[in-house]
Amino acid sequence: MNYRHAYRAGNFADVMKHASLALVIDHLRQKDKPFFVLDTHAGTGRTDLSGIEAQKTGEYRDGIARLLTLEAPHGALAPYLSALTALGCTGENPTTYPGSPLIATHMARAGDRLSFCELHPEDAETLAQEFRHDRQVKVHAIDGYGALKSMLPPKERRGVTLIDPPYESRSEFDRIARELPHALKRFAGGTYMIWYPVKDPSVSGAFLDHLEQNGPPKTLRAELFIRGSEDPTTMSGCGLVIINPPYKLDETLASLFGWLAGTLAQGKGARARVDWLQE
Repeated sequence: MNYRHAYRAGNFADVMKHASLALVIDHLRQKDKPFFVLDTHAGTGRTDLSGIEAQKTGEYRDGIARLLTLEAPHGALAPYLSALTALGCTGENPTTYPGSPLIATHMARAGDRLSFCELHPEDAETLAQEFRHDRQVKVHAIDGYGALKSMLPPKERRGVTLIDPPYESRSEFDRIARELPHALKRFAGGTYMIWYPVKDPSVSGAFLDHLEQNGPPKTLRAELFIRGSEDPTTMSGCGLVIINPPYKLDETLASLFGWLAGTLAQGKGARARVDWLQE
């Protein structure tokens, strides 16, 4: 996949990814102890949906814009939609979409800590400007994979790491498979969320097979498809691998993703799958 995220902001993939992240952070908030959020490929933080890139594809119209017009959205969307409302993403024609850094920061409490990594120089600078007055946040213009070694384990000993690379090369899956064991060795009890696209199912399938055979315990797969996967040139769906998910998150995502498959469908074959690669 070769893209700047502005073309995809607010689409079905962002909805499923950020709604899931909000559920994980909401769970971390239930205890008084502080937590740490690491985003290895953070992007710019927010996207102008009225900009040229977003308007060229209009993908947000079949994603977040559909949800914002519903009178009775799925209950599990509450933490996510509450964050979007507070961050200015509202109405039938939203003009802005906050990414994972803004959603996570909005949900963090005093005492929680967040680190965002972005290698692209311009995007890193934009992200740094976004949080220049926020002492809880550190923005690092580095390869986020390196942070899996340098920033883990966090002093808080609890938290979530989001790994959401651009997948500009098929070798991205191999890179994740190589780097993930280092993170788990340093911070075995943390929650890890790895987002991946599904275009050619054989590519993501090889990565999932690897985790099924060699992955750590408590590895969950959650996938959402908005159409059938017959055309390998288009992204028909996407998934999350979640290691050490919160209690009963599998049940929540099975209900939520099933609902999203019907609500955000763009063709025949829309469906969801939530199961354990390693129980």
